[in-house]
Amino acid sequence: MNLKKLSLLIFLLLVADQALKIWVKTHMHLDESITVFPDWFFLRFIENNGAAFGMHISTPGGFDWGKLLLGLFRLGMTGVVGWLIYRLGRRPETPKGVLVGLALIFAGALGNILDSAFYGLIFSESTPYTVAHFGGHYAGLMMGKVVDMFYFPLFQWNSVPRFLRFLVDSNNYFFGAIFNLADAYISVAVIYLLLFQFKYLNK
Repeated sequence: MNLKKLSLLIFLLLVADQALKIWVKTHMHLDESITVFPDWFFLRFIENNGAAFGMHISTPGGFDWGKLLLGLFRLGMTGVVGWLIYRLGRRPETPKGVLVGLALIFAGALGNILDSAFYGLIFSESTPYTVAHFGGHYAGLMMGKVVDMFYFPLFQWNSVPRFLRFLVDSNNYFFGAIFNLADAYISVAVIYLLLFQFKYLNK
């Protein structure tokens, strides 16, 4: 697979991710839910501050240095993945699966970076009572929130062992995490690369 095809794939993945996020952001109020398939698949709009483990390193003026540092770290890691795609894409022996997997990771990481970098500059703030619109300004550069919407509450699990609590939400629904298309790209790619391309990557 040549670099032009990979670039087109990354572009299409980014367009799909951003189109869905922008539609959700401009058509749903915060925490609104739309049923796709009853009882197990919903579009539920939440926003993620994007700081790992809730990390906040704030000055008295309220600037979140933790979020900025995380954003810069993500940019650096995305650059590394982009460099790998370029380098491996020039080698004829590189499996197509490796390149597609890295393209998914690159598109997913960049998709979430775009949210936190620019959404605060171009949208008004979403609330439980109002839908956001273009032309607002609710945060500065790199201070925006990431849009999440996929919710698959598969079943309730009331007796959850402590070490598995991360797999359920506050209502004890198994797989209660809410995520976006970019997150799905990264998760699918990482699992695929570890299961099917580990020997090549280990070289």
